[in-house]
Amino acid sequence: MATNALANQISNRNFLSPTGFKFTLAKYPKVAFFCNSIKIPEITLNTLIQPNYLNDIPQPGGKMTFGDLNLRFLVDENLENYMIIHNWITAFGGSGSLEEYGVLIKDQNGTVDYNRAYSDGSLYVLNSSYSSTAIVKFKNLFPVSLTSLDFDSTVMDINYFTAEVSFKYTIYDILGMDGKPLYPFTST
Repeated sequence: MATNALANQISNRNFLSPTGFKFTLAKYPKVAFFCNSIKIPEITLNTLIQPNYLNDIPQPGGKMTFGDLNLRFLVDENLENYMIIHNWITAFGGSGSLEEYGVLIKDQNGTVDYNRAYSDGSLYVLNSSYSSTAIVKFKNLFPVSLTSLDFDSTVMDINYFTAEVSFKYTIYDILGMDGKPLYPFTST
């Protein structure tokens, strides 16, 4: 059976730019995170060892492990985007008041919904025309660390504040703009 050599070629010869992205949090849609950098986290598949009398043989299996989602963002002058993350962490951490955690998990009617403590997030991958081509959807994000803001009156050049936040999450999917898996796994 002859195969067409061109059918196996990449059709788009433009390369992905490291500056083409934007990030949003579903829980806080009005808060802008002016991201300077973000990485699609690493994914690791643990292996099982098949014993063999000559040499142990690694086999795929076990658990998948996802790295943290780390992003660096410009802090707005009202500290709104910084404080969203700060207050989210302190509500989880029980900074002396269960009221903060209650605000995190209750809706407007006071009904408790523990899923409200988490947020989905979306990393939009932009092409060379700055149009979205893919979405990396993160499920059940919650922040685990936020860097400090270091004020210093001796600085000569003004560099606007950036902060870094690390999120844990359950899983991420890379989807096309139609919401379907980007290049789904198929057998050949």
